[in-house]
Amino acid sequence: MRYTAHINIMPLKELLDPQGKAVNNSLHNLGLTNLQDVRIGKHITLAIDAPSKSHAENQATEACKKLLANQVMESFEFTITEG
Repeated sequence: MRYTAHINIMPLKELLDPQGKAVNNSLHNLGLTNLQDVRIGKHITLAIDAPSKSHAENQATEACKKLLANQVMESFEFTITEG
């Protein structure tokens, strides 16, 4: 069966996000001063062929831990859908 993993990777909340800070400052310069605490991350989709949803979840977790997310500086979460 084919599954799709929708993965969000974000910098840890405890760490400075220089890219988010730069975007936040630029938004303020454009007059959008009510927008605060911008954080910039990544969204990744993966097609996974697996016999079950739990197997697909295991594959997505392994991909995140081994390659997609730097766990020292980033956290990840994902959802798995059929199709």
